[in-house]
Amino acid sequence: MSTPLLPLLLAVPVVVLACQVGGRAVRLIGQPPVIGEILAGILLGPSLLGWLAPGIQHQLLPPSVLPVTSALGNLALLTFLFLIGLELDLRALRTARHAVIAVSLGSLLLPIALGAALASAMYPHMAPPGVERLPFTLFVAVALSITAFPVLARILADRGMETTRLGTFVMACAAADDALAWCLLTAVVALCTAGTALSALTTLGLTAALLAALTLLRPVLLTLLKRVSRTSDDLVLVLLFAGLCLSAYATDLIGIHPAFGAFLFGAAAPRTLPAVERSAARLRAVILPVLLPLYFVDTGLNTDLSHLAAGQWGWGAAILAVAVVGKWGGAAGAARLTGSDWRWSAVVGTLMTCRGLTELVVLGIGLQIGVITEQLFALLVVMTVVTTAATAPLLNQLAGHDPRMTPRTPAGGPANSGVQEITR
Repeated sequence: MSTPLLPLLLAVPVVVLACQVGGRAVRLIGQPPVIGEILAGILLGPSLLGWLAPGIQHQLLPPSVLPVTSALGNLALLTFLFLIGLELDLRALRTARHAVIAVSLGSLLLPIALGAALASAMYPHMAPPGVERLPFTLFVAVALSITAFPVLARILADRGMETTRLGTFVMACAAADDALAWCLLTAVVALCTAGTALSALTTLGLTAALLAALTLLRPVLLTLLKRVSRTSDDLVLVLLFAGLCLSAYATDLIGIHPAFGAFLFGAAAPRTLPAVERSAARLRAVILPVLLPLYFVDTGLNTDLSHLAAGQWGWGAAILAVAVVGKWGGAAGAARLTGSDWRWSAVVGTLMTCRGLTELVVLGIGLQIGVITEQLFALLVVMTVVTTAATAPLLNQLAGHDPRMTPRTPAGGPANSGVQEITR
């Protein structure tokens, strides 16, 4: 007798194992695991398995199970964004030198400008029906400005470079870049989901109020977690997980994607408490490897490369060119203008071009709110895979034996930040 649970019992292990195999396979060639996990998700979707063997794909991932796997994958996504917020050191914005600020702004403003020009040209051909030019243009522009802070941290940690002069500099740039990009993305999503400029401003005001409330409640949360941690780490974990879910629920009510709420709660949560660190480690150890692959498959099911027309691949090439020129040129150019030599500037630009899962999160938000089409989503996913995969080999070629980029600790050794454990 069939029950709704049975298809899930087959789908989850298939997806999890496929992503693990993909992640481990690409690590053998020096790539971050996220590349293999993204590819596994795409291959399980209509681009390959659904095209070659639709019957097998239907058996493994029947339509009845997709809402459940999607919900579980999005729950893992909220956990991932909570961890990003928890690990993101916003003090870089207050203590950064002028070079860090210049590189952060350069790697943000140039891709936004180039992305806006490209999106304006794509609008008649790639925009969904009924979506106005301004929301479409702004979303694509901001999406092309993202840097994957966790993947960048992992690449540096795998090479033992996280404590080098280069590593600390780029991590500060990426932290500032990500913080600014998420603020811009919040504003763009508010504009996309609100009917008028006034309602968009209202949504932004409510989001700012939520952030202020979380910041004011941080001492209270710290006191509560300190008391609870004396008796039970399990209760600390439960409180943090409940907090990220409720914050995500609050931002959804406000009119912003739930992902922003989880990220804001992570940014406001106390970092100095050992019990919080242990709870974060438990979330990383279980939810990310077991449930986050379901998000990759959800992404893969929306990435149908087989139905892209020849002319749309031309837009894909333009997207890739703008993504590389904007991020690399903005970061490397800003580094060069602040006095760095060309080798240093080129490496900084290469690292800041890395995107990874953070970009997929942004693209998934755009697809969910209907501001981009499935065809444009697929092209942007291809850009994400290519730019992320290119980072490690280019770094090997550019860094060479420069003492500023030489590891101070053995590669693969312990890193200073827990971000490396996210492995995305």
